[in-house]
Amino acid sequence: MQKQLQGKVALVTGAAIGNGQAFCVRLAEEGAKIVIADIADATATKQLVEKVGGEVLTTIVDVTSESDTQRMVDETMQKFGRVDILVNNAGLYHEEPFELISYDDWKKIMDVNLNGLFLATQAVIPHMKKQMFGRVINLSSDTVWLGTPYLVHYVTSKMGVIGFTRSLAAEVGRYGITVNAITVGLTATQRPANQKLISSILEHLLPQQSVHRPEEPKDIADVVAFLASPGSSIITGQTINVDGGVARH
Repeated sequence: MQKQLQGKVALVTGAAIGNGQAFCVRLAEEGAKIVIADIADATATKQLVEKVGGEVLTTIVDVTSESDTQRMVDETMQKFGRVDILVNNAGLYHEEPFELISYDDWKKIMDVNLNGLFLATQAVIPHMKKQMFGRVINLSSDTVWLGTPYLVHYVTSKMGVIGFTRSLAAEVGRYGITVNAITVGLTATQRPANQKLISSILEHLLPQQSVHRPEEPKDIADVVAFLASPGSSIITGQTINVDGGVARH
């Protein structure tokens, strides 16, 4: 069976662990060459991608840095000569009652979750326009549908991702570029340092889901692969909710 992304180049931010790692592996399984971008060491992701036969470029990137994001794309072009798919996965999550959120914390969340998205996308769009092809896939959160408490700064940033997606999709569709978002729920591997807290949250979430099993990174990765594939070429400006049916959007 022919791989759907053979010859394509996919750039994934926040790819060292968890969901981002799963996205890299899944896109590589479909034949894409993978650029792994993260501020942390991504050796484990590189090894997993190579295990499924993927060609890899790894780069250390702070997505809130304009020079870093531009270098990330420059390195991609130097290595592979094109960039077809951008998965904006890098994000920051922080729980705090509203009155205890400092302005610095507010700005930090916005800087990573929105400014990072802006900078990475702006760096790839000129190349996608020249190719007359591109897939931009933005990761948001099902908390935007649920209005989850203690996450005002996070939810605000993730709703901004949806506005960004809709507006940019309307602007770049004429160049063969699609822009879509995925709202995701909590996965058990998103934050390994907090496994006890995550397990406790998942216990409360599962009874609310329509599908009574924990969401896994692979579940989201399959949707990422679909949005990157030829089968999604008419879909743009959309937000797909992938959380087992906690939010019925």
